[in-house]
Amino acid sequence: MFDLTGKIPPRENYLRLMKNDDPQYLCHADVYTDGFFPDPILAQGPKRIPGAITKDAFGVSWRWIEGHVSANPFINDRTKVIKDIRNWDKYLTIPWVRDMKLDWSEAEKKAREFDRENKLLFVACFSGLFELTHYLMGFEDALANYIEEPEAMSELLTVLADYKIDYMKALCDHLQPDMVHFHDDWGNKRNLFMSPNTWRKMLKPHYERVYGYIKSRGVIIQHHADCVCAPIVEDMAELNIDIWQGIIPQNNIPEVQKRLNGKMALQGGIDCVSFDRPGWKEDDVRNEVRRACDEYVPAGFFIPEVPNGAPLTPGINDVLIDEINTYGEHFFDRIKG
Repeated sequence: MFDLTGKIPPRENYLRLMKNDDPQYLCHADVYTDGFFPDPILAQGPKRIPGAITKDAFGVSWRWIEGHVSANPFINDRTKVIKDIRNWDKYLTIPWVRDMKLDWSEAEKKAREFDRENKLLFVACFSGLFELTHYLMGFEDALANYIEEPEAMSELLTVLADYKIDYMKALCDHLQPDMVHFHDDWGNKRNLFMSPNTWRKMLKPHYERVYGYIKSRGVIIQHHADCVCAPIVEDMAELNIDIWQGIIPQNNIPEVQKRLNGKMALQGGIDCVSFDRPGWKEDDVRNEVRRACDEYVPAGFFIPEVPNGAPLTPGINDVLIDEINTYGEHFFDRIKG
């Protein structure tokens, strides 16, 4: 049984894990947050329905195939929002948060009552700049336009970054969050989707603005990317990202830790691919949790977690949570000897 009696609060312990500042234990994310804090921007989003195609505030079509875990962008020549990047402004209408008529009273009340002594108030801002570009025009068009039409893509990214700043301003003004989960996958399980130089030229300057604003509001930045980002980890640290959440073992985590030398914390490392399937075995889950803890945590600035947040196969998450908490409760006592 996971017992915090006599230990520092989970909030403080998480901050110590981030900074490698004498943390007392490891635990599942549910212990130090209450999940993503509900806000009226997320609440007004489209309700995606299994078997149906729905559109979001940008006009992007999402199709939820029956039997699949969730909906995915459904983009073809007919449904794509931006059909010509050189005339992107003729196709795109930005759903500015500042123009939305939102009732923040209930969320503000819950934020005032939130237990900040023990937990972090944790907000989410999904669909980062890169993801928004390929949602709006399709993956192939987006990757081609990053190379062939850099000026037009930069114009689009400037407006999308303005939208993200507008979004974060509303969250900060109304909720005063401790940490934001900012979501943008820049690669797959093997490499980045574009060359590091293209990423630095096209995406990094716009993230400097977005993340610069978030840091100016005193909010911890947790950037989610459950993919290979090892070629740009020093750049990520330069963007003032506090935690790269979602790091997968294919990044050669020990090598990434050496290169960063504490400049950015890492969160992830549990290889779900090794057990997240029908016919899974409890021992495989528990052994993988322990492997990730033992291999990555002693080097510091590391928080073990499933990179994509939670396993997809029913039943596994309960075992995983139990193992992180029970194995993590006395983890630092053991390694200190």
